[in-house]
Amino acid sequence: MIGSRLGPYEILQMLGAGGNGEVYRAKDPRLKREVAIKVLSLESATDAERQKRLLHEAEAASGLNHPNILSIYDIGFENGNPYIVSELVEGESLRKVIQRGTVTVKKLLDIATQITDAMAAAHQAGIIHRDLKPENIMVTGEGRVKILDFGLAKEWIPKVGSAQEQTISAVVTESGIILGTVRYMSPEQATAGNIDFRSDQFSCGTILYEMATGRHPFARKTNVETLAAIVSEDPEHLGTA
Repeated sequence: MIGSRLGPYEILQMLGAGGNGEVYRAKDPRLKREVAIKVLSLESATDAERQKRLLHEAEAASGLNHPNILSIYDIGFENGNPYIVSELVEGESLRKVIQRGTVTVKKLLDIATQITDAMAAAHQAGIIHRDLKPENIMVTGEGRVKILDFGLAKEWIPKVGSAQEQTISAVVTESGIILGTVRYMSPEQATAGNIDFRSDQFSCGTILYEMATGRHPFARKTNVETLAAIVSEDPEHLGTA
């Protein structure tokens, strides 16, 4: 794919690959700038549900204008397969930051402020991320945070009434599979319950705990045990973690 074109974009370099797709550095010759392009893998390209999620990611994020949320520039199709074009973020994932060792209190607070500001803007716009985790957060060399991957984002329309009524349907597909990343699910996600913006807040708290201690508060040997811990256990006190 390197050296080829996707629409008007010249593919320069692969930046990363996962189970569902790849991300490339590319050049937009019209505006003379470099961008990032996300495409589905060969196996995922024929999966209608994954195509839908990729397009949904572009749609959800494009409606958000915030310095800590990845900007979407364009969408396109190549041989019937969708791709999304975004700003190019030079940096590393928050996962890599955590893996390098203990994060200083100053850095933790700076990153936490940027994450929460970004999610507050998304929530005000009626969008719940639903898959907030260190792998979906980039940190630039200058310390700027960027929230990525709104592929599981859900529109949230508050209803008149109590907080319990201000919810949306559970993150469950028609086949009954819960979507998201187990370790960073909220209790209501873990039990396929109704969710609202507080689910993102719970995921954010889990991330900040992991940053502060170097340990995940709920991780157990299996996914089932981890889900059970999220639902029924309190994390170890920070003073002893």
